[in-house]
Amino acid sequence: MARRRRATEDDSEVNLTPMLDVVFIMLIFFIVTASFVKESALDLPSSDDSQKTESQSNDSILIQVDATSRIFLQQRQIDIRALRANLERAKAENPKASLVIQADPEAKNGRIVDIMDNAALAEIKNVQFAAPGD
Repeated sequence: MARRRRATEDDSEVNLTPMLDVVFIMLIFFIVTASFVKESALDLPSSDDSQKTESQSNDSILIQVDATSRIFLQQRQIDIRALRANLERAKAENPKASLVIQADPEAKNGRIVDIMDNAALAEIKNVQFAAPGD
């Protein structure tokens, strides 16, 4: 009978090695995937820390975005679908022109990204931001 008790006591031990392996693999997985999650936002300049540059003179293409995300190209309201063609025309008129985006802080970031995408498609490489009121 003593032998039987010892045999059952030895069998009742739980092997924790496979469970620890799974826990460590999960830990490594979460550490690796968490390092790829990065939040980014557009930091638009405020009127306090912005300065007028030489590119904001007459040789620049000015796009303004108001609080309701309407787009104005050279003081004229324009639809996002017509923006690329107008940017290409403006670039053809002045190949060295830079694009200046002047966005209201309440404007949607997606609209600003759409403008930057259209500028890239129009092959405008020099894109700058300006604070409203400059």
